[in-house]
Amino acid sequence: MEILAPRNVNCAKQDDHLYKQWFQYADIDGDGRITGPDAVEFFAHSKLSKEELKQVWALADSKRQGYLGYNEFVTAMQVISLVQTGNSPSADMLRIEESENISPPIMEGIEDMLQAKRVPQRSDPDLNSSVQELPTLMSRLFSQKQKKVVELSHVTSVIDGLKKLYLEKLKPLEMTYQFNDFSLPPLTDSDFDAKPMVMLLGQYSTGKTTFIKHLLKCDYPGAHIGPEPTTDRFIVVKGGPDSRNVPGNTICVQSNMPFTGLTKFGAAFLSKFECSEMPHPLLDHISFIDTPGVLSGEKQRTQRSYDFTGVTEWFASKSDLILLLFDPHKLDISDEFKRVISSLRGHEDKIRVVLNKADQVGTQQLMRVYGALMWSLGKVLNTPEVVRVYVGSFNDKPINQQFGSSIGKDLFEPEQDNLLADLKDIPRKSCDRKINEFVKRARAAKIHAYIIGHLKREMPAMMGKTKVQQRLIDNLEEEFGKVQKELHLPSGDFPNVQHFKEILSTYNIDKFEKLKPKMLQAVDEMLSQDLPSLIKRFRNPYDG
Repeated sequence: MEILAPRNVNCAKQDDHLYKQWFQYADIDGDGRITGPDAVEFFAHSKLSKEELKQVWALADSKRQGYLGYNEFVTAMQVISLVQTGNSPSADMLRIEESENISPPIMEGIEDMLQAKRVPQRSDPDLNSSVQELPTLMSRLFSQKQKKVVELSHVTSVIDGLKKLYLEKLKPLEMTYQFNDFSLPPLTDSDFDAKPMVMLLGQYSTGKTTFIKHLLKCDYPGAHIGPEPTTDRFIVVKGGPDSRNVPGNTICVQSNMPFTGLTKFGAAFLSKFECSEMPHPLLDHISFIDTPGVLSGEKQRTQRSYDFTGVTEWFASKSDLILLLFDPHKLDISDEFKRVISSLRGHEDKIRVVLNKADQVGTQQLMRVYGALMWSLGKVLNTPEVVRVYVGSFNDKPINQQFGSSIGKDLFEPEQDNLLADLKDIPRKSCDRKINEFVKRARAAKIHAYIIGHLKREMPAMMGKTKVQQRLIDNLEEEFGKVQKELHLPSGDFPNVQHFKEILSTYNIDKFEKLKPKMLQAVDEMLSQDLPSLIKRFRNPYDG
């Protein structure tokens, strides 16, 4: 059992020089990206069929970004070369074949066209980077000083399109009705560009740090493992050129990192937050969030110096996957753990439950432990559906079979493989996840605007404003019902009443803006027209 990091491109030096020439030739806009139409024109020189080129594009653009950077371009060229030698396109073909030994494909007529064009060398030769710099055009496009409206057709990827739609259509609605104070913080460019993240939650000594170590096959800077509570801080484990720890106050002021919003939790939290960087092929594509053990029993009485539940809720909104870890000896869900799980409301599709260290009990005990865990989770998650629980032992030691059964081989290994398959899919599904989260955010912002607009409309024009505001806050659940009934909105999309009430009590409702139909219409158009058009534009160019 092994988790494979997404493939890093390798090729011989002489081939690398040739691929760079081809890449610059195919990159018509000169922005370090080859879009679908440009790829169709260039790939046609391979003389492969349309169906074969459709599979080539799908393998190269595995993250569904809608464009090819240099690494993805080289992957496409190597797949084309293998197909030209009689292989069928498949996801495993580049794992079987040593990529350094794959010769460049035959591209008919390219040499003559290169001679005619005489491709100039660029000042930045490092095209071999897995993450390209944003082009100057796009930097100007998303600058706050840029006033000229640029058409959506000018963007060069799905992510760039989401940035533009957010700035022009969704963010104005959020700012007008203070959505960011009530729900989610405003998005920045770094939020859109960030690598996918996996957050691990659980009581102390359930194997969160060991799980990350198991995937990396090595320790990361700052990792501590022991039977007592050892991880006392939130640690973001991400890729970097050197092995080092970056303090929380430092990482939160870096605009190229998606963690600037954590400053709202104050210095007490930032002293318990750090980033662990290290060079690793898996961390080039995915980041992990190691968290302090959730307290239980007497330890709950020792109050943390920061809002632990609020921090986990913030990270949950940024994460692509949330792992809740238990072990057979820690099945109780404490008050703090219950609050943490409740804070994950709205992110149920991201949650996976892991019963770790399952080889430490016998078969009969494991059956009882599994039943007890399902019973505990059923009370907390408040859902009639049975949650998926992965059973296994995620560490570097061989599976313990001291109880004289083959349960390790028959149960643990398939379960672990299923969970690792979920993890391997995260980078490939990252773009789809960002679109999904963007749509969820837009729907939440619309409902928030409807609520604020309704409350504003209920306020009197002259006298008794204070009394009416207090009545509205006290009967907020009833007011939610009125909005839902009037606009035929689903009740599950409404925010938590108690949380909304706490924040609303700090505002003067009369100072809010009246409902602006044009803003809501712009968001509706974005969801019904702009987003589908954007997704369609950057889909596989060989689709019908």
